[in-house]
Amino acid sequence: MKKTKSFAKFFMIILSAILVMAGCSSKESNTSNGDSKAAPYEVTIAYLSFANIDDLPAVQEEINKITKKKINATVKLMPIGPAAWQQQSNLMLTGNEKLDLIVTTASGGFLTQAAKGQFIALDDLLKSHGQDILKVVPKHLLEGGKVKGEIYGVPSMRDFGMNYGFGMRKDIVDKYQIDLSKVKTFADLGEVFKLIKENEPTLIPVVNAKSVANPVTVVTGGLYDQLGDYLGVMSFKDKKIINLFGDPDYIKALELVREWYKAGYIAKDAATSTDTPESMIKANKAFGFFNRMKPGYEVQEQSMTGYEMVTVRLTDVYSYTDAAIGINLSIARNSQNTEKAMELMNLLYSDKDIMNLLANGIEGKHYQVKPDGTVSLPDGVKESKYVFNQWEIGNNYLTYPWEGNSPELWEEMKKFNDSAILSPAFGFQFNPDPVKTEIAAATNVLNQYKDGLETGTLDPEKSLPEFNEKLKAAGLDKIIAEKQSQFDKWKKENK
Repeated sequence: MKKTKSFAKFFMIILSAILVMAGCSSKESNTSNGDSKAAPYEVTIAYLSFANIDDLPAVQEEINKITKKKINATVKLMPIGPAAWQQQSNLMLTGNEKLDLIVTTASGGFLTQAAKGQFIALDDLLKSHGQDILKVVPKHLLEGGKVKGEIYGVPSMRDFGMNYGFGMRKDIVDKYQIDLSKVKTFADLGEVFKLIKENEPTLIPVVNAKSVANPVTVVTGGLYDQLGDYLGVMSFKDKKIINLFGDPDYIKALELVREWYKAGYIAKDAATSTDTPESMIKANKAFGFFNRMKPGYEVQEQSMTGYEMVTVRLTDVYSYTDAAIGINLSIARNSQNTEKAMELMNLLYSDKDIMNLLANGIEGKHYQVKPDGTVSLPDGVKESKYVFNQWEIGNNYLTYPWEGNSPELWEEMKKFNDSAILSPAFGFQFNPDPVKTEIAAATNVLNQYKDGLETGTLDPEKSLPEFNEKLKAAGLDKIIAEKQSQFDKWKKENK
């Protein structure tokens, strides 16, 4: 009996020792595999690049000094030009190439890519490793970008609202002492265009911002949410899906723009020209153009045209359903460390030093801080060798505004966004699959008529009935019915 008790006691001592040793071993194992001793993980970020990035390696090195200390990771910036973007980004997302973070856009197929499983759902990662993002990005924007109930992209902090108006050369406005305070409606601009036409024969009064906003889309700004394809739009007034091309307000805008075109105020090739309005103004060939606007817009356009620009803004601020998915940062399905990818994303929304490096480059080399808190090129530097499209990524509110902008630009932007009137369909994402055949046919019709009508090139009295007849034959009514059905279901589920 004593032997049995002694053996039991001995066994318990040995077992306890084993457990203690196992615990120590476990702790040592966790420590050795932790961030403090593991090799830094390289987070690859693919994004669109439009400008000079010769000094990218130097900027990347400075960013890595911070990320190594904070999250034991390095960053590999992968800029891709616009001509190669669609093909190269698709190859990366569908192949097995290492990719962690990628800029995604509504126009680039974000919804389809997410539905195909090319991105990682972010809901759990945001809670565990992206808490700063949740503090900064408004909930309605994260919720508005959900696909099948899950978050697949985080929008950059930028302008989410827009108002509409006309931008023009200040030197010409001053030359003729044009009183812009008298321009209260879009129709009032006709007198301004007439003056330019009569007195500046070498300048086209209105050129077309085809890729962004043509005259009719600006004149009707705030009346409709285009829902991506114009084939059934959300009416702000009626709060239902309607045929844009049969709506009285749209027809009235067509008639106004047609009058301007016939008077010679709008460029004759407005429907087909691929020249940007900025390039036309820079070449001293144009006076101005219609566009969507935001705080700092005038300074932005001055940098592209070479002329000081002034604007008349003629609508309230609006935010549409595509604001939530317009420009996002997503984690690719082929990321080898989704937690590190999210940790870096979190820093892009919380770390001022990283964001200023990414957006503006290296202080003293690519920019200098002025007494008012804005930044400019360093003395003696005529052109930066690092230019980044800061609207693409992260929390831009952490960055210095460039000279010419208000030092309070980002505070003004927050107020601007907060003032936006939200679309009745904000957050609604249409699934086109049930009517994809009809959409393909209707899109072909759209491409035949829309640009011509909305620049005044085509006569709406003749062409609009033809347009609507062909849209009806292509199945527009079926598309609208399907959109309305999906919207009604979405609205019921999101009360």
